Amino acid sequence: MAVHGIIRSNLDFKEQAMKLPLREQAGVVIAAASGRIDHASADAFNTALEPLLKDCVGAGKPLVLDFSGVEYISSVGLRALMMASRQAKGQKGVFAIAGMQPMVQEVFTISRFSLIMPCYMNVDAACKVLGS
Repeated sequence: MAVHGIIRSNLDFKEQAMKLPLREQAGVVIAAASGRIDHASADAFNTALEPLLKDCVGAGKPLVLDFSGVEYISSVGLRALMMASRQAKGQKGVFAIAGMQPMVQEVFTISRFSLIMPCYMNVDAACKVLGS
């Protein structure tokens, strides 16, 4: 029987920490995501997003994820965003996505995620609508 694929032994697979660099614009907290958000990085993405969501409350500043650096998102990544959106809504916070690359935008369109959470063409557009 033939086995296809690569077998790796004695490799230490460590979860990579995901960094979400922060900045503020017009009273909006902007977290810049980059790379791929898939099964390999979803846990790290959730961990990085968790403290930001705690502050995403009704009296707090809106949170916008700048996705201009995200090249791919899988269903696991979409689930992470759905859970983040639910948490923010439950806390009366404002949570949105901005600046998606064409491939990521296509995934959002096909999955109809753009109906679940606010999506903006770019960070400036999001800040214009959500900012103070």
